[in-house]
Amino acid sequence: MAGNGATTEPSPASVLARAERFIWLTARVLEQRRFAYHFLAGGSDPVETALAAYLNADGGYGHALEPDLRGPVSQPLHTAHALRVLDSIGRCGGLRVERMCRYFTEVSTRDGALPAVHPSQRAYPAAPFLPIVDNPPSELLATGPVVGLLHRNQVWHAWLFRATDFCWAVIDAIEKSHPYEIQAAIAFLDGVPDSTRAQAAADRLGALVREQRLVALDPDRLDQQPVAPGYAPGEHHFAYDYARRPDSLARRWFTDEEMNRSLRHLAAEQQQDGGWPITWQEWAPGTALESRPIVTIEALRTLRAHGHPIE
Repeated sequence: MAGNGATTEPSPASVLARAERFIWLTARVLEQRRFAYHFLAGGSDPVETALAAYLNADGGYGHALEPDLRGPVSQPLHTAHALRVLDSIGRCGGLRVERMCRYFTEVSTRDGALPAVHPSQRAYPAAPFLPIVDNPPSELLATGPVVGLLHRNQVWHAWLFRATDFCWAVIDAIEKSHPYEIQAAIAFLDGVPDSTRAQAAADRLGALVREQRLVALDPDRLDQQPVAPGYAPGEHHFAYDYARRPDSLARRWFTDEEMNRSLRHLAAEQQQDGGWPITWQEWAPGTALESRPIVTIEALRTLRAHGHPIE
């Protein structure tokens, strides 16, 4: 209490402090360990230990690691998620990744690429926007981010050759697209060794993103921004969704002001409980609860990578 009898208000908690409380209140052990690694000087070993709980004997990952697919069976989306976690802690290599590549080989389609959902998911709940079919097609959404990360970490495996060719063919043929496909494409292009070809492809996609209004450049006028067919109401994508890091090829798509405006919007999206919301369809209470800590960690990492204050 101040000397004149007035009370002194405590300073508001920082973005990071509010997010930390949210993580301890709601997150799975894996996300707790990841938060500690990225923001509290925690070690990488505890992250790997937590991630190992989702590993199956076939080298793939399951057990709802990606919350929108439930059940224990390995799935490409779960295994891609595990690969992103390993990459984020500098452990994307060695025997663990060799086993992942063997799993990718086993579940690949005739194109040598990955389906979004393997039919083994049929016995377990899954989000309605992830259909389960007997002979699923190859998907850039599943294959591109995996191939890009493996290339970026200089992982070499026979599976990569055809999968890389598949990604190039799909990206070169894109004429009309949607945000998640573009995100998968840029994840591939950011890691593939042929940087000259990747830059040219990225420049073309950047022009397409703007022409087809696949990015909300003015967060204050979202009522005038179209939502892609099949997306949830209000499921908009912003500059930071494409350029998660300043060194991404997608960063050139946006002016400094456009990028900064999107980052201010991202920071403002932090909810009262300290976490960030999910923007896609919520189809089960547990999936939304498990997804929000993942989204929160990625929001903080994106803000910090671009130099936006979080502490």
